[in-house]
Amino acid sequence: MQTKQQIEKLLALAGVSPNKRLGQHFLIDLNLMQLLRDSAHIHAKDIVLEVGCGTGSFTEALSKVAGFVVAVEYDPVLARIAAQQLDEAWNVRVIHADVLQSKNRINDEVVGALRQAVAEYGGKMLLVANLPYGVGSALMVDLLAAGAGDVACDAMYVTVQGEVADRLVAAPGNKDYGILSILMAATGKAQIIRKLKPSVFWPRPQVDSAMVAYQRQKKKVERIKDIAILKEVVSLLMGHRRKMLKACVKFADGRLAEVHHWGDIFDRAFVDPHNRPEQLSAENYISIANLCHEALNP
Repeated sequence: MQTKQQIEKLLALAGVSPNKRLGQHFLIDLNLMQLLRDSAHIHAKDIVLEVGCGTGSFTEALSKVAGFVVAVEYDPVLARIAAQQLDEAWNVRVIHADVLQSKNRINDEVVGALRQAVAEYGGKMLLVANLPYGVGSALMVDLLAAGAGDVACDAMYVTVQGEVADRLVAAPGNKDYGILSILMAATGKAQIIRKLKPSVFWPRPQVDSAMVAYQRQKKKVERIKDIAILKEVVSLLMGHRRKMLKACVKFADGRLAEVHHWGDIFDRAFVDPHNRPEQLSAENYISIANLCHEALNP
């Protein structure tokens, strides 16, 4: 792993500095980097997705314990530096790309690399990364909502902004409760490992951060008939979180526009249509989504 001085030297040699627009903040506390890697309990057949690999410092540490590492970096200069630093790491592929092809779709090249590695090594797929601030939430939602044919993420061990961490573990009724909270609770369990001060990053961000762990739980996932429908239901209702449920459904579009008799669905899900979306538990959302799936597939 690289020290702050080593990272500064690599950037200076390349004639660049951290890009504020891209929210580049390098985790420079080597003990915390070790903690993040060790918390993930990575095994020799596991596939690790690292997003925002920077100069390859953490990537190198991951490569020593993982079966294969897919490291994604949006910045072309950093991607080139990482590739050079990891030239002798046979089990690492550095991809210069935006990890999100669109807001609701992970980059095809990244998905292809993960799919190939999972097929070859047969282990779990883990997201382990110091996530760039601008991409973290959308990426985690897309990984949580991976459906049939996609590479499901078995666990996530990431550093994120403190406010994002609060959303990951928020309970119903909490001001931080949202789409991420619901999808995390519906498919597994999330917990904050450690709060991080700005001083452990270079350059220092203006907000606190946190290290978060999420484990996907098979029994929970098996209760969900269509994860994509669940995501659509959560997005629809939480997109109008201050309205009553019976008012929210008036904004249904896409596949949910074909769902009728919402009153019956709420009744069968044992949910009061006068409640607001932020009051519903993950279990409530699963029940509603499963009934929507039935309505769309009679």
